[in-house]
Amino acid sequence: MVPFAVGGMIAWALAGVVCLLARDWLAVHDRTDWLWTCLAGLLLGLPGLAVMLHHDARRRRRRRAERS
Repeated sequence: MVPFAVGGMIAWALAGVVCLLARDWLAVHDRTDWLWTCLAGLLLGLPGLAVMLHHDARRRRRRRAERS
């Protein structure tokens, strides 16, 4: 699941860069909240990624203990 989380965070970051580049167009069309949405998506991905990394580490430890 970690690659999906990283991929999603990369997608939000790229969308944020596009929104930054189109900042003037977004302002004219009253869509400046799109940039904040991209930032929120990226930042909310961080705790999700941390949870998945923790879960994967616990699963590896559990499998190692079962083999011993």
